[in-house]
Amino acid sequence: MKKYIVLAIVLLFLILLVLGVYLISKIDTKVEETVYETGYSEFVKKYGVEYGVPETHIYAVIKCESNFKADAVSSAGAVGLMQIMPATFADIQKRIKTDYTEDMLTDPEVNIRCGTYYLSYLYRIFGDWDLVFAAYNAGMGNVSKWLDSDEYSNDGKLTKIPFPETDRYLLKVKNAIAQYEKLLYKSEETT
Repeated sequence: MKKYIVLAIVLLFLILLVLGVYLISKIDTKVEETVYETGYSEFVKKYGVEYGVPETHIYAVIKCESNFKADAVSSAGAVGLMQIMPATFADIQKRIKTDYTEDMLTDPEVNIRCGTYYLSYLYRIFGDWDLVFAAYNAGMGNVSKWLDSDEYSNDGKLTKIPFPETDRYLLKVKNAIAQYEKLLYKSEETT
């Protein structure tokens, strides 16, 4: 009889353990979904496809630039979800032939369209996502100079980023991409 009681206790413990692990994994997923939100998905998908930029990369830039605040304005004057500078916005408009006004930078669709186009434009120039994100943060001119310098580059790859902010930014974006890949992959598994 004692054997059966011990066996029942062990089975109950195992059931509770499995249930606990399952609940913790669900809580972790909900926390990730809260921390790494996927708002504005219709625009992210639309312009990701149109400009050939992975959704994970767009979400990561939005997360790192504005934390999904459409009306965000930086101290340097960058505006909106993807924190686009007005001068960059004017250049993008010429390239994609639009007649947006600067006050439209806080419009999520306009901002995501222009920011995603700009990521694709930088990718056509640099052909490497690390360089794209460095250029998005520090500017194309700086990244081009770094690539021309033996001090910062080797065979077209940056070996050192002289701007600590850009170095941190690149790591932050890459981490966010990894989180979004995990989150979006989990979402696809459950559908």
